[in-house]
Amino acid sequence: MAENIRLEVVTPEQFVVSEEAQIVVAPGVMGEFGVLPGHTPFLSELKLGTIRYKDAQGVERAVFVSGGFAEALPDKVTVLAESAERRRDIDAERAKIALERAQKRLADAKEDIDYVRARAALERAMQRLKVASTKRAQ
Repeated sequence: MAENIRLEVVTPEQFVVSEEAQIVVAPGVMGEFGVLPGHTPFLSELKLGTIRYKDAQGVERAVFVSGGFAEALPDKVTVLAESAERRRDIDAERAKIALERAQKRLADAKEDIDYVRARAALERAMQRLKVASTKRAQ
């Protein structure tokens, strides 16, 4: 059996993922990075995006994260995320509504709009929809 690493994705509210993985790919602020068993230790800030991984059985999984930090060790990857959702937990209809609301807010932009916050809401909704609509692995 191939060697695995432990993946833990944690938010301030809960453990989102705690399982063995063959490989973990995460959205670092300097670019996407992959971690295999025996990886050199490092820390990375994460940007909004998708953590993809293969579980111990080789099934591809995905988790939406909206930023945070990742620590890679030879036998473990720990992600401390601002928020995170497994693909199976994303409500695609709710994400579509959030996307439409963010698009409308930006289209109707007035001088008093918080553009950075509105743009972040748009990006978050787009990423959640992307994760929810990809091949249904979990």
